[in-house]
Amino acid sequence: MTRDERPARPSPDPAHGVRTITDAKALSAMANPFRSRMMDALKVDGPSTASGLAARTGQAVGSASHHLKVLAEAGLVAEAPELAKDRRERWWRLVDPGTRWSRADFASDTAAVTAAYAAEALTVQRQFERVQEWNGNAATVPDWDDAAFATQHWLRLSPDELRVVAEEVVDVLLRWSRREVPDDGVERESVFVFARGFPAQP
Repeated sequence: MTRDERPARPSPDPAHGVRTITDAKALSAMANPFRSRMMDALKVDGPSTASGLAARTGQAVGSASHHLKVLAEAGLVAEAPELAKDRRERWWRLVDPGTRWSRADFASDTAAVTAAYAAEALTVQRQFERVQEWNGNAATVPDWDDAAFATQHWLRLSPDELRVVAEEVVDVLLRWSRREVPDDGVERESVFVFARGFPAQP
């Protein structure tokens, strides 16, 4: 669903800087594995050049430049000229810290619904791949293996109650993601946390 993984349908919160996607172009731009990884890299590492993103995501610089152009045309990234050392250097940043959308908002736009499904499918695939990668390497970092967690719960809720649960979970994660990291000498790494809630049966 989202870069900040804010679930569909919660009320907008401009203070959090989470953009609600309302057009198929932006959804289509995100429904690409390289562009999705580039947006994640910009979220984790901050602004970068095409060459930096190419190295981070394992692609050619020309390919990274093309994907940046697509993301820029969709309003998802923008140039950061203040970071350039000269006129030849081009830096890019995310326009918004996070994005979210709801398929219900595109009910009359078939192309947008299709793009939303594709973007969500890619998100689920990337989440699954990250879990598999972690499970394959967890034993090599015992401190992190002890700290990492997974949890699942069965709740009995109405749609409105599920929206409240979503807001509360997302607020906790946003609070931690936007906190000012203490300058205490403790080594920290990027940590991936995701959650989903939807009707299902055992």
